[in-house]
Amino acid sequence: MRPIAWTRIAVTVATISVIAAACASDTSEPSAAPTSAVPLEDQELVVSNWAAYTPEGLVEDFEKETGVEVTLLEDHVNNEDVVGKLQASDGVGRDVVFISGPYVKTLLDNGWIGELDHSQIPNLANLYPEATELAYDPGNVYSVPYTWGTTGLCYRTDLVDTEIDSWLDLLAPDPSLEGKITMLGTERWLLQPALLSLGYSINTQDAAQIDEAKELTIAAKQHLLAFDDTVFYEKLDSGEASMVHAWDGWCNYAVNENVEFVVPSEGSDVFSDTMVITEASENKEAAHAFINFVLEPENHVKVAELVLYKVPNGPAMELLDPEIVKAYPNLGITPEELLAFETELDLGDAQTAWSQAVAEIKAS
Repeated sequence: MRPIAWTRIAVTVATISVIAAACASDTSEPSAAPTSAVPLEDQELVVSNWAAYTPEGLVEDFEKETGVEVTLLEDHVNNEDVVGKLQASDGVGRDVVFISGPYVKTLLDNGWIGELDHSQIPNLANLYPEATELAYDPGNVYSVPYTWGTTGLCYRTDLVDTEIDSWLDLLAPDPSLEGKITMLGTERWLLQPALLSLGYSINTQDAAQIDEAKELTIAAKQHLLAFDDTVFYEKLDSGEASMVHAWDGWCNYAVNENVEFVVPSEGSDVFSDTMVITEASENKEAAHAFINFVLEPENHVKVAELVLYKVPNGPAMELLDPEIVKAYPNLGITPEELLAFETELDLGDAQTAWSQAVAEIKAS
């Protein structure tokens, strides 16, 4: 696979968000959920999301249109935190929850979410066909994708003299990049560069492959400036870092005009953040209505404008200002290009081995 590369033009966008990404699931057809005996306008909704991940005015517009009163909880630290909150309450007290794709299976296995009633979400028709085939939930039986993207290398073309097209440019960098590189430290992404450079699946459950990727990453650690999941784009802007391991949308937060994003030739991941409805919700009609409202093109495009990630909604992406795509070309990655990469799945019993490997890398 040839690398996909884009040079971006700096524009100012005053939004920073949290993201993360991608779980095997049942492929059965969703059954119809009963409509609540309580009129829609008398229902109340608790929506649980990451901070700065809901466009301004979206909730208020939904309330005006439906009469549903919404409480927006912007209290997600990371996916593990979301799982912990649902575990502590058995899902009670939250109706619509935002969660990354690989965790959908965890929520389902614990009985915290159930099947969606597609008849109550007609705007599912706006999703790209590829967005209905994501491997963690084919057919969107239990979840609806909100954003999606991939991971690659984000670098300053004025500070990097060598061609960047491989994960080995991160793991075994040119001497000129010594101490000028950051890597994502989040568990699902820390091992990915090594796994991909070795030709392994990003969802591997093979203990020997996990160990080999761990050793390669430990060797790469000596070249790093830092593990950084939050402000690596600021390090690019200041010149403290010349190249960073980054989610495509977060690469866009750098404002220096010399920043370029590349997906290495070995490929990458497909991650997605999704919307699910808790099984404990007593307001399922309102919850379905909220998801359907988000999928309205004029609403979903605001998500892309806010977080600078692609949304898996064809009509919404057609509404995106071409100047934004010109400024941030990775927003122009097509569904076909994106789905050429490997979708992140639940790690099953191998999760413990992954966690142990990451802990050993960071402690080394």
